[in-house]
Amino acid sequence: MFRFTVILLCAAPLLPAADDLPSQVKRVMDAYAIVEGNAAEPIASEQAFYQGAIPGLLRSLDPHSVFFDPGQFDQLKKMEASTQKGFGSVVSILPGRVIVLQTLPGTPSARSGLAPGDEILAINDFDISRLDLDDLTRLLSQSRQRQAQLDVRRPGAARMMHFVLTPEELQSPSVDRVFFIGAGIGYVRVSSFDEKTGGQLKEAIEKLGGDRLAGLVLDLRNNPGGLVTAALETASLFLPPGSKIVTVRGRHVPEKSEVVPPDAKPYGCKLAILVNEKTASASEIVSGAMQDHDRATILGEPSYGKGLVQSVFPLTEQAGLALTTALYYTPSGRSIQKPLDAARFELAATTSHPNAQSEFRTDKGRLVTGGGGIQPDIVVYPPLMNRLRAALDASASFTDFATAWLRQNKVTEDFEITPQILDAFQAFAIARRILPGVAEWSAEREFVRNRIKTEIFNQAFGVEKGDEVEAHRDPVILKAVELLGL
Repeated sequence: MFRFTVILLCAAPLLPAADDLPSQVKRVMDAYAIVEGNAAEPIASEQAFYQGAIPGLLRSLDPHSVFFDPGQFDQLKKMEASTQKGFGSVVSILPGRVIVLQTLPGTPSARSGLAPGDEILAINDFDISRLDLDDLTRLLSQSRQRQAQLDVRRPGAARMMHFVLTPEELQSPSVDRVFFIGAGIGYVRVSSFDEKTGGQLKEAIEKLGGDRLAGLVLDLRNNPGGLVTAALETASLFLPPGSKIVTVRGRHVPEKSEVVPPDAKPYGCKLAILVNEKTASASEIVSGAMQDHDRATILGEPSYGKGLVQSVFPLTEQAGLALTTALYYTPSGRSIQKPLDAARFELAATTSHPNAQSEFRTDKGRLVTGGGGIQPDIVVYPPLMNRLRAALDASASFTDFATAWLRQNKVTEDFEITPQILDAFQAFAIARRILPGVAEWSAEREFVRNRIKTEIFNQAFGVEKGDEVEAHRDPVILKAVELLGL
């Protein structure tokens, strides 16, 4: 039914001239009237326009111009405020398995009695063991929108347990990890950019010592971006007053450069910024500004390359529209946006080659390249997965061993993995028919030691402490610490 409407709308030879807008709109309404009156099944106007005509109009522009129906637009506004519904639990997701690592104080999960080590077997009668990672992620996301019934197996308990959780609005801080990673060197992870990020980041740096810090690792990996104002506030924490942060250029958007406010008091410590292929948008604005001004060393993998300015327009009936209106450029003039596929997007003609040049210079004359995304000064890749690591992770051996071990033992924050614990884990893995050779086991001994400690800390003290342990085997973080310590 609706495919027929799309064909009518997109058949170029039948459409009037581009400037004959009333006639074009009439053709849209004529096509809809035919579908509404003659389709084999009834069609709702919301389905025709919210799911078809409007998304179809935007689809040829670029991958980021989108239409939000009332529910989606409301969710967008909540995300900008860093507020969304949830149960307050942190879980480990594996194919066919969901294991609770932590329940946050005062949340529905904590009040219900869920505990670290509990394994969720079913959600609203959906058997988790039959689901792959993508299906599990969708199920967990859907379950946070309404009351959920959980079937849970608790280690050591004879009977299955049942919980009923009602989601609540939860505040999710965008600056979610803060700790020391070396002598005088702090680590801060920023997971997104929202209206509170600038203040949270400043608080985090002050917690680590402020101007007394010798160095700071700012982790923007997997940060999809967010509010540009938050990116500007973040950059202003490290750049001198008057420094250019980003420039915006667009067809109907006057060119404008954002600079650090004159009253800014930036921190002077050495700075390393971590990026990867999921670092995008506002994160790339920060990374690009720091690189162009030689303020930070960028480490990791090339970033995503999302430099399209999105303007959000409220529509009637509580709907909304995010439309690309301009491009972002770093202080040296590099476009952040990666080239679009000209075969798919009409806008590609203007964004595929937004720079006439491909080489640019930083303040100190270092060569940096354009063409989309931020290229790291030092490329560092995450460690490759091998057969033993994959088998141990896929079987949840580390999580299950930590759960069993903690039932018999207590730990303090100065706890370390002993050779006896490593031997016990090896026996645990063998019982699960994971049988590495002597050489293979010896080569992975330090990895195994760190992973066991990480999972024990996840369940004993919370995932923040577990992440702190894990950071000490992250090659990108370790390289950053090495550079900052020079």
